[in-house]
Amino acid sequence: MSEDLIEITSDEDDLFEHYRIVADKGQGLIRLDKYLSLHVANASRTKIQNGIEAEAVRVNGLPTKASYKVKPLDVVTLALPQPPRDTEILPENLPLNIIYEDDVLLIVNKPTGMVVHPAFGNWTGTLINGLVYHFQQLPTGRNGEGRPGLVHRIDKDTSGLLVIAKTEFAMSFLAKQFSDHTIERTYYALIWGEPKEPEGTIASFIGRSARDRRVMDVLPEGIHGKHAVTHYQVIKSLRYVSLIKCNLETGRTHQIRVHMQHLGHPIFNDPTYGGNKILRSVSSGNYKNMVESCFELLPGQALHAKSLGFIHPTSRQWVQFDSNLPENFQAIVEKWENYLNYT
Repeated sequence: MSEDLIEITSDEDDLFEHYRIVADKGQGLIRLDKYLSLHVANASRTKIQNGIEAEAVRVNGLPTKASYKVKPLDVVTLALPQPPRDTEILPENLPLNIIYEDDVLLIVNKPTGMVVHPAFGNWTGTLINGLVYHFQQLPTGRNGEGRPGLVHRIDKDTSGLLVIAKTEFAMSFLAKQFSDHTIERTYYALIWGEPKEPEGTIASFIGRSARDRRVMDVLPEGIHGKHAVTHYQVIKSLRYVSLIKCNLETGRTHQIRVHMQHLGHPIFNDPTYGGNKILRSVSSGNYKNMVESCFELLPGQALHAKSLGFIHPTSRQWVQFDSNLPENFQAIVEKWENYLNYT
C-alpha cells in the first residue's frame, strides 16, 4: 500500500487548492501526470497537464515536464482550481460589463449588488449565471455545474474588476499567479476618519470570528487563521472620511474590510464591519442628514476593485486593466468635498 504523504490546503477564498505530496520511499518510477491523476481527487489528466505546463506543479521546488518520472521521496507541490461542488447553474441573460476579451480570458467590471457565484440564498442573478449564458464552454463548467472560469471573486456589494478564464490552461496559469501573490490588485475605498499615517502596511492573521462565524476577524498570532497583508495609501483626506488606495498582497475573505476595521477606520457604509453607523462627528443636524444621504446613494460598502494586472497566459507579457469609480461612489466623494468646503 502507498505511504504517500498528501497535504491539502485552500487559498484565495477557497477557489483553488494547494497540494503537497511526498512520494513513498518504495514508489516505482511513474510519469508525473499519471502519478498526480492517481493522487489528486476529481482532477483529470488534462487538467493536470495544463497545471504542469503553467508551472503550477513543481517537483522538489522546480517546474518540470509531464514526462518526468516521479522517484521515491520526491516532493510534489501544486495549486489547481478546485473541482465543481455546486449544483446546476442556470444560464441567465444578464447584462455583463465586459471591458476586455480575447481567446483565453475576459475582464468583467462587476456592479455593486451582484453576487459572483451561486450559493445558499443567491441561486440566480449572479455573475456566473450570466457567464454560463454568454459563454457555454468556460473551464470547470461541465453540464452546467461548477464555477465556470472563476479564478477569484469579490463581495456582493464590492464593485470592480474580475478576470475570467476561458480555457483550462488559462485558469491554471492565472491560479498560479494568485497563489504566488504576483497578481496586482488595487482597490479604492472610502473609510471613516483619517489614518494617523498617510500610508502603511497591515499584516495579520484573518479567520472566522469566534463571536460570529458569519464574519471574519483579525486573530492573535498562533491561533488558526490565514496570513493577510494589505498595503494602503491615503489619496484624499476629507476630515470625516478618507479616500484610500489598497493593494492586496494576499486575497483573504473580506480582507480590506477586516483590516480597515482593525485599524479603527471601517469602510464607509459597511454593514458587516461597523461602517454603516454615523461616526466621526455629532449624529444630529446637517451632519446626520449628510451622512444618511450618502448611505442612500450607495447600498453597501464603499469599496471598488479598481485595477488588475497580471502576466497574460498566451503572450506571457504583463497586462494591466483599470476602471473608473462607479458614479454613486464618485458622487459620495464629491458630497464630502462640498460638505467640507462649507463647514
